[in-house]
Amino acid sequence: MENKKIKVGITHGDINGIGYETLLKTFEDTRLGEMCTPVIYGSAKIAAFYRKSLNLPEVKFTQIASPAETDSATDRVYMVNVVPEDTRVEPGQATPEGGAAALAALRRAVADLREGEIDVLVTCPINKNSIHGEEFDFPGHTEYLEAELGDDDDKAMMIMCGEGLRVALVTIHDSLAGVTGKVTREAVADSLVRFNRSLVTDFGIHSPRIAVLSLNPHAGDGGVIGTEESDIIIPAISDAGKKKVLSFGPYPADGFFGSGTYKKFDGILAMYHDQGLTPFKLLAGENGVNYTAGLPFVRTSPDHGTAYDIAGKGVADPQSLREAIYTAMDIYRNRIREAEATRNPLRKQNFDRGSDRVPREQN
Repeated sequence: MENKKIKVGITHGDINGIGYETLLKTFEDTRLGEMCTPVIYGSAKIAAFYRKSLNLPEVKFTQIASPAETDSATDRVYMVNVVPEDTRVEPGQATPEGGAAALAALRRAVADLREGEIDVLVTCPINKNSIHGEEFDFPGHTEYLEAELGDDDDKAMMIMCGEGLRVALVTIHDSLAGVTGKVTREAVADSLVRFNRSLVTDFGIHSPRIAVLSLNPHAGDGGVIGTEESDIIIPAISDAGKKKVLSFGPYPADGFFGSGTYKKFDGILAMYHDQGLTPFKLLAGENGVNYTAGLPFVRTSPDHGTAYDIAGKGVADPQSLREAIYTAMDIYRNRIREAEATRNPLRKQNFDRGSDRVPREQN
């Protein structure tokens, strides 16, 4: 495998959240520039505003017009300015200007990722209400990236990973009222197949064991509380098994996490957002990462939001952003290793089982 520094594109996210604080704290450690070539899509002026207001150590950004101008032989942190100089910053506030700045960074970074100007993408958190509009009519990053980066057969999957946990979702940004209509036999089986593929290709886990959570409390209690487990989830597990996916369940979520059973599996498939993400964030803490699987490109993000309540106060923890950068690089390398290992598979040989038999003597 080619030994090169990976070019990591990082969007600044919502400029009124904790994105810049975590960026500045992350790149205080200059050793990160030895591991990768960071390209931040944002504003040197806004970075300076937060550095001064939070009294943080200076981070020297080399301003460039394009990632093509980077030099992998150096340990520099690069900045591509994507917003006007007079962009207004209001820490802790959800503003249309903050949403527009987040979208400008995201659009430019995605375009560069598509063209091969950067190798992987890491996104700082956005506020979905601020960024939402005619140019961004999506529930979140995951759906936007599927539309912009996926081919016809590609389908994005949210996987939360960290601290030995990998949690995928059948439904993502859906209201609880709408979940039951989307948890179908086909959807669960398809999610299992795609999750299995990602665990192999992106995480380097061969023959992974996947736990499947139930939809209803107590896994339906034999149909007393609900029949989705017997009618949908169990048949879906069987369908996935026919495609060589090792999945087990369904398990009631409360007992599954409370008893520590999750430690026995390589991946966990949850039916809806909070069912999977609530225990994940409690267990993974600041080491959690949101990964968008199923696309031709690698994208990760911290597992937290804009955190307006602490924006501009200097108390934000940058660990999740660091982990998102490390995870993106690990997955990028894992994909290369998997591609190299499977590039020239041995041809299946057909043997005539009877060809080496000695014919009987004829009387």
